[in-house]
Amino acid sequence: MSAQPLTVAAGPAALARAYLALTKPRIIELLLVTTVPPMILAGHALPSLGLTLATLVGGALTAGGANAVNCYVDRDIDAVMRRTSRRPLATAGSAVRPAHALAFGVLLAGAGAAVLVVWVNALAAVLALGAFLFYVFVYTMLLKRRTASNIVIGGAAGSVPVLVGWAAVTGTVGLPALALAAVVFLWTPPHFWALAVRFRDDYASVGVPMLPVVSTPAVVGRRILVYTYLTVAASLTLVPDAGVVYGIGAALVGGYFLIEAHRLQAALRRGASARPMRLFHASITYLTLLFAVLSVGAVLG
Repeated sequence: MSAQPLTVAAGPAALARAYLALTKPRIIELLLVTTVPPMILAGHALPSLGLTLATLVGGALTAGGANAVNCYVDRDIDAVMRRTSRRPLATAGSAVRPAHALAFGVLLAGAGAAVLVVWVNALAAVLALGAFLFYVFVYTMLLKRRTASNIVIGGAAGSVPVLVGWAAVTGTVGLPALALAAVVFLWTPPHFWALAVRFRDDYASVGVPMLPVVSTPAVVGRRILVYTYLTVAASLTLVPDAGVVYGIGAALVGGYFLIEAHRLQAALRRGASARPMRLFHASITYLTLLFAVLSVGAVLG
């Protein structure tokens, strides 16, 4: 029987930082960016501060819980992959015990759902909790290590904050909300495949069949381009609801996204130095600007 690594004693501040890292704050920031603009579009006005804060807190807690459970499930491969080797559960002698991380994640998700039920509405809570369950059980446990379609299907979880924001204001899920969710769903593959191109060897080393691991660079480039076009096309379907200002902005930022996708696709096809992180960062800029323009257009419209 192999010896278990000793847990390093940590002060309260270090322990708090470790637990915070389990929630993957940068991912939560991006999810929250897609929550408020649908609230604005739903009412064509700024929602109340109380409703906005409750929706953001509930969504952040639920998403953070999902990320913490993801760290628990993937701690074996996180320890091997260079990109994730510094995550709390991946390091030898971690200050956080795996069982505690799992409990932390479940409690966070439960707290987030409770906040949404009490201060927002039941539908928003059900949607957020559904995203938690989908991300943990469908993406992390079922798809991620079994199929190259993992991120395509798993991206559905990342589109749910859009629906939560809309439901927070209306108590329903309308067609514009579904169109916005489709934008995030279609955006996820090119965003993540760009990252997977950069860390292809990491994923290959642990047997995770991300598309760049199991397909040729030319195929990866084509699929990135297809999904980027689909993302931009989906964003333009919202023009009737979000207005002309949004339409102009969506076309401009969509053109920027497409230029970067074409650049990467051409490099992958030629076998040249691809610089995939350029598209990865461009995709974040695109989504942030798109939702910012959506907010402006919804208010002006």
